[in-house]
Amino acid sequence: MHRPSDAYDRDFALHMPVGEVGALRVRPPVRISEDALLELCARNRDLRIEQDANGDLIVMSPSGSETSRRNASITAALLFWAQRDGTGVAFDSNGGFILQSGAMRAADAAWVRRERWEALTKEERAKFAHLCPDFVIELKSPSDTLDTLHEKMREWIANGARLGWLVDLDDRRVWIYDGTREPRVVEGEPRVRAESVVPGFEIDLVAIG
Repeated sequence: MHRPSDAYDRDFALHMPVGEVGALRVRPPVRISEDALLELCARNRDLRIEQDANGDLIVMSPSGSETSRRNASITAALLFWAQRDGTGVAFDSNGGFILQSGAMRAADAAWVRRERWEALTKEERAKFAHLCPDFVIELKSPSDTLDTLHEKMREWIANGARLGWLVDLDDRRVWIYDGTREPRVVEGEPRVRAESVVPGFEIDLVAIG
């Protein structure tokens, strides 16, 4: 097992500054390996950790209770749809994926076509899967900025996601990314429904919000 650089203590611990809300960017002296990143995440389960294409770590604090409730509702809706549909598998916000760019990213909810998932070995599935989800959902929390979330959505699409939703429940807006044009905005509607990739999947923005 590769160990991370001396920027981390021997217990692989990362600590958000007291009172820190949102994300902290950490630039290690050297890029840490995938195995070391997996262990780092395992030893810091109270944090959400991602890695960008440059090797910087993005360390996020736990979600507030309201954001967690909303995210659970969205993930549950995607899971129930995926189980009924049967053509793919759903993932929650803890599922990390290694993208073509070399970044390790996690969406608030994601879906992958079954044949792509089953093409991976058992060992590959146990780590960060080397694939980009076909469908991703990012949920805006009070600590998020829209600019940062739009940048992440563009990253998903650039790395192979065929459909992405950026959901702002407070303003009841959803930006729909499909890679063919600028994102389409659904605003003020009670629900949003997919027409492709995950056809028939929908979330009730009023009930969740």
